[in-house]
Amino acid sequence: MNDTTQLPPLPDRLSVNPRSRHYHADVAKHEVGIKLNDKEYTNVEEYCISEGWIAVAAGKAVDRKGNPLTIKLKGRVEAFYR
Repeated sequence: MNDTTQLPPLPDRLSVNPRSRHYHADVAKHEVGIKLNDKEYTNVEEYCISEGWIAVAAGKAVDRKGNPLTIKLKGRVEAFYR
């Protein structure tokens, strides 16, 4: 079982919102995992490895455009393909 498909390199900053300038369609096709201080998060909206933060959804609250409200958590960020 040789899997010859190469995964694209993970960017320093990535967003799940297609309207963001930090959205990368080729990376979004694959499932990306995010760890902050060795704890895995599943509700990450955006991350930045170099600045050390992730933006996670704050409950079920949404803004007037229907986007989830987010809070920033700071620490050591690791991104990986699942």
